[in-house]
Amino acid sequence: MTGSRRYCPTWRVLLATPWGPAVLSATYLGLSGLEFTPSPPAEVSGVVPPAAPPWLGRAVALLTDYFAGRPADFSSLPLDPAGTPFQQRVWQELRRLPPGQTVSYGELASRVGKPKGARAVGQALKRNPLPILIPCHRVLAARGQLGGYSSGLERKLWLLRHEGVDIGGR
Repeated sequence: MTGSRRYCPTWRVLLATPWGPAVLSATYLGLSGLEFTPSPPAEVSGVVPPAAPPWLGRAVALLTDYFAGRPADFSSLPLDPAGTPFQQRVWQELRRLPPGQTVSYGELASRVGKPKGARAVGQALKRNPLPILIPCHRVLAARGQLGGYSSGLERKLWLLRHEGVDIGGR
């Protein structure tokens, strides 16, 4: 993850997801956003532009595989999300968490060197511009409760189940 916000052209590609359309954005440096939207901009197509870096096509293929239930390892994709240094640390640490595993807000805070920073971690996750690629859905509240999710708890629950996480009686 670079976290750089240089003046780079942005490519945007439309994806089909179980929840409807999503727009994947990228700069020369990496993926910069994944936004679920009921009304994608008309100028965004489902075709990766020929001038785009090759990893953008790979990202589209991996996300397609992920939603189809096939293994998808996003760890080699370059990311370029805008965020503070603390947010960048939280997001980088979270990328290390494999599918099917979860962590609490408090544990994630400890991993980034801020053991009493569970709320700050929650705020960093709320501002995550790359859901799924930076898997904030894998972070649970104390005692394994779902906690929050910027795209809604139903999506968080779907993603966790999709990855084989058992979320008790929900």
